[in-house]
Amino acid sequence: MKKLLFFLFIPLVSFSQVSYDIMSINSISLTDSLDIMKVMKFQENAWNSGDINSFMQGYIKSDELVFSGKSGPVYGWNDTRKRYFKTYPDTQTMGKLKFTVNKIRSVSSDVAFLIGEYYLTRSTEDSYGHFTLFWKKINNKWLIISDHTSAVK
Repeated sequence: MKKLLFFLFIPLVSFSQVSYDIMSINSISLTDSLDIMKVMKFQENAWNSGDINSFMQGYIKSDELVFSGKSGPVYGWNDTRKRYFKTYPDTQTMGKLKFTVNKIRSVSSDVAFLIGEYYLTRSTEDSYGHFTLFWKKINNKWLIISDHTSAVK
């Protein structure tokens, strides 16, 4: 009987640790949340002006940047920029972008994650999907360090 109780106790301890880790993710400060939202709005406006170079200012300009999409991961700011230009060669293909932010949470004082949706309205076929962005505060500026985007349509 003691052995049975021991084996039943182990999963409880394991699950309580997982719950604790999940619960350690905090709400982000209003200031940081607004700063991240400003970057998102800047990117949205840059995209809608057909300006991929300005859109890319929201990403960390480093080889550490990771963008994951339907073609797999792309590493580095330059390669991510090239991917955007290849996938969206003109303003007609780019369409008009609208972000919806569902949740922003802090992982630490200088790292946050954001879960949201994007909507591309185009003359040919609209597109929408979901994304998860990891942000890092560098020199008092929030920048995307990891972008995982999944298209639904």
